Amino acid sequence: MAYVTSRSFVGMFFGSVIASGIADRWGRKNALTSTTLFFGAFSFASVFSWDIVSLGVFRVLTSAGLSAMTVVAVIYVNEIYPAAVRGKFQAYAIVIGICGTPATNLIASAVVPLSDWSWRLVFLFGSLGILFVFFTRHIKESPRWHESRGDYRKADAVLNQIECQVAAETGPLPEPAPPADEAPSAKAPLRLLLQRKYLAPTLLLTVLWVTQTIGFFGYSSWAPTLLAKEGFSIEKSVFYVALTTVGAPLGSFLASLVTDRFERKWCLVAFGTAIALCGLFYGLTFDPVLIVVFGFLVNLFERGYTALAYAYSPELFDTRSRSLGTGIPYGLGRLSNAAGPLIVAALYNKTGYQFVFFFIAGTWILGAIALAIFGPRTRPARLAFAKERQQAVI
Repeated sequence: MAYVTSRSFVGMFFGSVIASGIADRWGRKNALTSTTLFFGAFSFASVFSWDIVSLGVFRVLTSAGLSAMTVVAVIYVNEIYPAAVRGKFQAYAIVIGICGTPATNLIASAVVPLSDWSWRLVFLFGSLGILFVFFTRHIKESPRWHESRGDYRKADAVLNQIECQVAAETGPLPEPAPPADEAPSAKAPLRLLLQRKYLAPTLLLTVLWVTQTIGFFGYSSWAPTLLAKEGFSIEKSVFYVALTTVGAPLGSFLASLVTDRFERKWCLVAFGTAIALCGLFYGLTFDPVLIVVFGFLVNLFERGYTALAYAYSPELFDTRSRSLGTGIPYGLGRLSNAAGPLIVAALYNKTGYQFVFFFIAGTWILGAIALAIFGPRTRPARLAFAKERQQAVI
């Protein structure tokens, strides 16, 4: 299990890095469509795996597509919504998407025990994301992407379409704020992130995503296995974990309530600390009710944390560096978990069940400390943007 899981995260790293390039080259909309098709196709291919090697290969490719799609989606939502509300809509998007987590886990708990081959149905369910392509005609390209390439005519055309649609639904719109001057940008080279302006946020987000990835997947990937090794049946272990994931969409909704109201970095610190505590209590109890309660809280706060991080990450970069600055740290976080499952397995074998959860709690605390000390505040910039819009209307 450790080696198969590790390979998946290697795929996520390459997907994140590739996403940064294709999002800039092809556009956000085309990249989003292509990456969704890619992960859906290889999730479907996993249904027909004939041995552990073929399953591993298909999982790597599925993970690469899924990670690439996530990075592009985060960039797209950041650019398509105004600064004052983008965090809320980022969280709303995750609320909808994350409903798939408890649905998938409940389906897995129901179908996996049926027969030796029924696990394949879980991958079939995962491939349904490919149906997204039927809705892409309703999605507009990011005006910021057009503008970054110097294609101001297309950027204005997209904005006019959006304004006409909103005006038809809500009435006349106020005059827009004066546009910010931003020169067209060439393709951003990877070394751009080594410049002083971008290096600090790149390093910070790398710590954020490394601790989030090891902290969350160390818990979610291993919880059923560790419970089973501690005496719970496989069926009960999978079912308990499935129940805990019901907290995931509620956590994203909780993030939507706080993300634009408070400073995002402090929300991340608070959520990360809560995850560490709840995860530790999860590991210290063997009561089924408390396992479900604390597991529910871990999923609730973690999905809220992820929604906040998706909104926070792109805000630390300008349009030219946004794809790289968002994708590279996210990819490095996923790559770090190539070693994460092996670390968890080694800790469990040498020190036991409970120490694993001390390790996982420690990763969350490390991320919270890094954000508290080094995390830039982004709320003042969002408030300033909103104030400029109000003054433009007056």
